[in-house]
Amino acid sequence: MTTTVGRAVFARISSPYFPILTALFVGIMLISNIAATKAVVLFDGWLHFDLGPLHVNGLVTDGAFFMFPLSYVIGDVISEVYGFRAMRRTVAAGFVVILLASLCFWIAIKLPAADFYDGQSSFDTVLGSVPQIVAAGLAGYVVGELLNSYVLVKMKERAGERHLWARLISSTVVGEFFDTLVFCSIAATAIGISTWSDFINYVVIGFVWKTLVEVVVMPITYAVVGFLKRAEPSYREALMNGDHTSPRVP
Repeated sequence: MTTTVGRAVFARISSPYFPILTALFVGIMLISNIAATKAVVLFDGWLHFDLGPLHVNGLVTDGAFFMFPLSYVIGDVISEVYGFRAMRRTVAAGFVVILLASLCFWIAIKLPAADFYDGQSSFDTVLGSVPQIVAAGLAGYVVGELLNSYVLVKMKERAGERHLWARLISSTVVGEFFDTLVFCSIAATAIGISTWSDFINYVVIGFVWKTLVEVVVMPITYAVVGFLKRAEPSYREALMNGDHTSPRVP
């Protein structure tokens, strides 16, 4: 390596899109881990039925129910276009950021409050449960996202560019099931769930909801995947060379 004096040099960005997708993924994970500290019951005024061990009195979920499924949509896009190794890097980035957030929240809680600050109790209540939610989120999303990506990429290695809808749905079912089961098992007590009925409700509703979101937004996923496949030179080159597996981010 030689040094050029008097001229600024910079590293080349290999893809203008991959960092944006990674940032969106990590941002959604971080926001979801905070929003998930709030327990939510939807439609409790009219939705009541019993189905075996499942006693439904409204839909028990958390404050991140409307946002978290989007992380799987982005994970599918990254896995489909950039491959499993790129998704592992994205998951690792999210892991580090969420751990850092948890540490910062813990420090902020322990810092002495000013005499004129009267929000310490509320601050503790909201962010004090975050470490448990973070542990649940980290365990669930590492297992779920990696399984989601692995299933999608393995199916793509068999089918090539065909049947994108099948691998999107199949990978989501596998990933979301294990993600939801692991997350809910750890996070349930943090948001006040204390009965088996509510826990089963929490798991089943969470899994079904997240899977349905994947299906509903599939046209958008198709559009984004199609755009990236056309826009990324490395993907077009891989197709031209007859390599139908996802190109990897170096």
